[in-house]
Amino acid sequence: MHKLLMSIYKEFLLLKRDFGGLIILFVMPLILVITITLIQDSTFKQKEDKKISVLMVDLDKSTLSKRIIQNIKEDKAFEIIDTLNQKNITEKEAKNLVYKGKYPLAIVIPKDVSNDLQRKVNQNVMSIMSKMGMYEKNELDTTVIISKEIKIYFDPATKNALKSGLINAIDMMISKIEKQEIYTSIQNELGEKDIQNFGEDDFIRFKEVSFENELQIAPNAVQHNVPAWTLFAIFFIVIPLSINIVKEKKQGTKVRLFTSPVSYFVIIMGKTITYLIICLLQFFIMILVGKYFFPYIGLYALNVEGKMGLMTLIALFAGLAAVGYSVLVGTIFRTQEQSAPFGATSVIILAAIGGIWMPIFMMPKFMQFFARLSPMHWGIEAFYNVLLRNGNLVAILPQLLYFFIFFVATVGTSILVDKYKRSM
Repeated sequence: MHKLLMSIYKEFLLLKRDFGGLIILFVMPLILVITITLIQDSTFKQKEDKKISVLMVDLDKSTLSKRIIQNIKEDKAFEIIDTLNQKNITEKEAKNLVYKGKYPLAIVIPKDVSNDLQRKVNQNVMSIMSKMGMYEKNELDTTVIISKEIKIYFDPATKNALKSGLINAIDMMISKIEKQEIYTSIQNELGEKDIQNFGEDDFIRFKEVSFENELQIAPNAVQHNVPAWTLFAIFFIVIPLSINIVKEKKQGTKVRLFTSPVSYFVIIMGKTITYLIICLLQFFIMILVGKYFFPYIGLYALNVEGKMGLMTLIALFAGLAAVGYSVLVGTIFRTQEQSAPFGATSVIILAAIGGIWMPIFMMPKFMQFFARLSPMHWGIEAFYNVLLRNGNLVAILPQLLYFFIFFVATVGTSILVDKYKRSM
């Protein structure tokens, strides 16, 4: 036990002398989590509050076209612009402004859309009524009416997903108006007194069902970034730990350790316990920032009520995986110039593919496979299970097991690599 305590003490002395390493471990993650959460939160709020400017060109000037415009105005996502410099916008002007990226889209309502729609509706209604014996065939209007097209011009830089969403939203509005015209025409034919409010209300509607309850809060930038950048900080111990291992090899400290009555297992455990303490300190500092500091800068407070035990357990096992990886990097490389850049770059790659910066469902299929191999992904999924899904210990056991297997595999490989190097 004394040997283990002295090994831990040695590691703390090395850390104390490495001021730059301590800054990397504690200050940099705090700056990252605050900066990135502020950016993402403000972007999210802008998307909620910002309306899409729509250039509107009404060539019909009818009651129907005014209804179409009014329905679009009532949608909180759109802001209608039909005049520029106190003049009505022409189709050519709208097209040029959208093409140049001045506005995201323009809608052009064609001429005679109201008259032609009414005639087409009347034709269809009378055709149905004739089959019921209410009209003779020679009374029917057989004029061929060409369907109308409401043009939508999009900025060429607009993403396809946004295009589809906007087209669907506008199409639903137009379909609702067209449906109302049909019901109104039928109502007029049968007599207004006979049918009241026929077809005015939708019988089938969509309702979003939330999984929230009194113990859950809606996902936000804070809930993602605090655990995400905590994991990033934990794995960034690869830099100071791998450098210390390399220093021990270069300065002959490792040789002296092997000549003393101390097993390599004790040396590894000394490093593991020391850096696990560092990882837990990082975790608690990030939680405190998320819970108490974020509300003062206009962000949501991190809700960890009743969840700290499981979250601490996740941080502990993530720390084990980070220590194992750091020991492996420090064992493989011979110089600080090799270990530090490789360690930093590899952690950034693991974070990128693990869902720290981008959700994995947005990645290509082949990247999603590699994402699930990243320890960062195991950690973020475990934190989500606790924070967002109110998961218990059973829910996070798979991720904890992955972390432990990763730790055993990396430390075991390090021991084998070290023995091979010493035997050469």
